[in-house]
Amino acid sequence: MSDSRINKERLYPVNSILVSQPEPQNGKSPYFDLADKYGIKVDFRPFIEVKPVSVKDFRKQKVEILDHTAIIFTSRNAVDHFFNICSELRIEMPSDMKYFCISEQTANYLQKYIVIRKRKIFTGFRTAQDLIEILKKHKDEKYLFPCSSIRKNDIPDFLKNGGYQYNEAVMYETVAADLSDLEDVYYDIIAFFSPSGINSLFVNFPDFKQNKTRIAAFGPTTANAVRDAGLVLDIQAPMPNAPSMTGALEVYIKEANKNHQQEVKK
Repeated sequence: MSDSRINKERLYPVNSILVSQPEPQNGKSPYFDLADKYGIKVDFRPFIEVKPVSVKDFRKQKVEILDHTAIIFTSRNAVDHFFNICSELRIEMPSDMKYFCISEQTANYLQKYIVIRKRKIFTGFRTAQDLIEILKKHKDEKYLFPCSSIRKNDIPDFLKNGGYQYNEAVMYETVAADLSDLEDVYYDIIAFFSPSGINSLFVNFPDFKQNKTRIAAFGPTTANAVRDAGLVLDIQAPMPNAPSMTGALEVYIKEANKNHQQEVKK
């Protein structure tokens, strides 16, 4: 079944895909299944790096961690860098500190640093909006929001507009990875998952020409970043019939292969 989120004018055959994320470590991934099923090459390469903010730079923000009664975590990166800063500052989290986590996965990750069965943890289902619905029930807390130098606005805007007591603390930076070794490497499709990935592409290759390289983007903000960069968006995930990036890629590959076979027969 065709999908309007696929650019029908650029249905070229697919032999290689570059996924702008780290390679799965357990050897199992839908990307590997996709590669085997269609006989294509799938490589992984993170386009962004996450670097910790130094204690010196954190102190410049003049945020006192223990002045807060609740911490908001939207990723495992936030958890790692928050507790690393606490460790360097020799801060021990009080037992009555509350933790608001964007997902169960993030909440479970807390056990790397604290005994979670003895803590007050509130968990969203998956999205920022899920977490916001929980925050609405706890307006009297003093929130700390550990975040990256690049972050989404939804939760900070909600806290600000709702009159909540909160502080942001930049505890890690999202920067472009060095991709110079890819300068002369060509892929049929590059899959992006954040605007930061698009930014990294142009930091590394300011004169990048898309030509027949198909661009796949996951989520509306990434899709907008592709268009804002003057690139052609060929595959936009998720799709109604394909909620994952691999599913969207497979829909495209099927259509591209079918289109190529029809062209060959003419």
